Amino acid sequence: MTPDQEAFVRQAMETGRFRRKEDAVQEALSLWEERERKRAEFLATLDDAKTCLARGEGRPITQQSMRDLAEEVKKRGQARLAGEPQTLR
Repeated sequence: MTPDQEAFVRQAMETGRFRRKEDAVQEALSLWEERERKRAEFLATLDDAKTCLARGEGRPITQQSMRDLAEEVKKRGQARLAGEPQTLR
């Protein structure tokens, strides 16, 4: 660890946040693992989106398409609030 990281851990121990350096390292690794899991999920979603686009699925991004999408979302939200069954497009 860098001197700044050592000081950071030491301060956390002095304030009672951690009892041992190992506890701080364990938490850091847990957070890193979670971040990497989310990153992998995002990359998989991105790959799925690219595959859909390659098949010709998706929407062109224009001002009009964004207005249309906003209107669809608004209508679905209103229908949900009214308790109507949902359909996906």
